[in-house]
Amino acid sequence: MDSGLQQLALCFIILCRLFQATAEDDDWKIATATLSRDKDGSSSVTTGGACGYGDLRQSSYGGYSAGLSGKLFNRGSSCGACLEVRCVNHIRWCLQGSPSVVVTATDFCPPNSGLSSDYGGWCNFPKEHLELSHAAFTGIAETRAEVIPVQYRRVKCGRRGGLRFSLNGSSHFFQVLISNVGLDGEVVGVKVKGHTTAWIPMARNWGQNWHSSLDLIGQSLSFEVTLIGGKTIASYDVAPPYWRFGMTYQGKQFH
Repeated sequence: MDSGLQQLALCFIILCRLFQATAEDDDWKIATATLSRDKDGSSSVTTGGACGYGDLRQSSYGGYSAGLSGKLFNRGSSCGACLEVRCVNHIRWCLQGSPSVVVTATDFCPPNSGLSSDYGGWCNFPKEHLELSHAAFTGIAETRAEVIPVQYRRVKCGRRGGLRFSLNGSSHFFQVLISNVGLDGEVVGVKVKGHTTAWIPMARNWGQNWHSSLDLIGQSLSFEVTLIGGKTIASYDVAPPYWRFGMTYQGKQFH
């Protein structure tokens, strides 16, 4: 190959790499982040929370979790979504090399109208803000920081085991909490089926709790779950006819 063709090929490779880097950078969005209240992880980011997952230390979501401002939380539809987060553009607070962590959206960070959006009211609408658990925050920044500039992007959720269906309600009100969701992580549609019924759509009650005014006691239960990306999976006979409220059952997993 002569020198002219070699130079042309080299330029082509460089342009391709620049285009690839630009495309990757475009995936990242700008936000801010703060540390959750307690170092032991006992703040609402890891216990309780507006998504309904309960004590995350007892679930597959572990210590890497985040509460989202109203714009990102989107009335609970973002519950279960996985976000890659990194601290950027702050020499004093960001860890060297800007390492990233992957967190699960598990809570709502409420606004504080009594404070400015630029000082204290980090979760005021329309700010894009994440309140990170201690493990997540210390993976990207110094704990002395009050608020840090970050970049985030949606990523696929890697989960072990199948979807988890936690049953609650009464003879006239049936509710299921769906957790440990892989792939997109964000559930947008749920149907339930007893062994004597057709598929019945359920409505979002709050977070990732879905409900229907049905009496399904004594019937084996199947669930159909749809993610924000459009993929649907059906888990048949997840719960046997002798299921009880307060129990959790496992179904299929998205891949």
